[in-house]
Amino acid sequence: MNTPNQHIDHPLLKEKGVTLYIKREDTIHPLISGNKYRKLKYNLEEAKKQGHATLLTFGGAFSNHIAAVACAGKEKGFQTIGVIRGEELQDQWQHNPTLALAHDQGMRFHFVSREDYRQKEEGYFLQSLKKIFGDFYLLPEGGTNDLAIKGCTEILTESDAEFDVICSAVGTGGTVAGLINASQKHQKVLGFPALKGDFLNGSISRFAHNDRWQLVTDYHFGGYAKVTGELIHFINDFKSKTGIPLDPIYTGKLIFGIFDLVNQEVFPRNTQILAIHTGGLQGIQGMNLVLKKKNLPLLDV
Repeated sequence: MNTPNQHIDHPLLKEKGVTLYIKREDTIHPLISGNKYRKLKYNLEEAKKQGHATLLTFGGAFSNHIAAVACAGKEKGFQTIGVIRGEELQDQWQHNPTLALAHDQGMRFHFVSREDYRQKEEGYFLQSLKKIFGDFYLLPEGGTNDLAIKGCTEILTESDAEFDVICSAVGTGGTVAGLINASQKHQKVLGFPALKGDFLNGSISRFAHNDRWQLVTDYHFGGYAKVTGELIHFINDFKSKTGIPLDPIYTGKLIFGIFDLVNQEVFPRNTQILAIHTGGLQGIQGMNLVLKKKNLPLLDV
């Protein structure tokens, strides 16, 4: 499935002599969009092949992954279970747009404490889940595994060889690893982590087949799911000028970072950049609830 590359016409880009396109992976599917579609593609095929009827995965209150698994499960005929971080959500999930969407798609929830959630990769914890729910196909938090990375290598097409730099937001590292593996020898892949710190280098290195990549760690805006008025203004302004909605957790920070680097003249003139829109737009509604409580401007929907 090839998605369109949309050219971004902006005075700063013209001034600095840089070309920017955004690959509209957010247009793949209304509910299973962007990198989540890519990560699930081969995992769902494998789950069917192994004869599983149930998918189980992990996520937080506003997880794009949780929403996507619920929707994909319903579409492909799987039961779905979401192990959700935060026991306090057990009596409030109906007021959470992401969890309400997942529930509407048929997902059952299992709420656990933050302490228990940290044990999600431990064998004894997974065995305890099997005692409760029976057999299931396990999808890791964020969906990153070998099959997910295989799916993400299909984001880039032959025609994308014209670009010099490929840019993507980074969560668990699976998407950027797929892009690294699919990139051409003349291309560099830049990953913009949504989390604070550079600890993802090791995770990505485990999956990446070359060293033509780098993490740009200056655009997390304080950490995962942290936003500022400046970022909100940028996202709203970008949408009004280009028609492209950005989510505040991943793609908003990615595009903000690219524009800031362009302004600093980090990219030589005539550089051609392709930024990957990884979807995540379902999270805007939930983020607006948070912003409203903090008396910050809201994101345009």
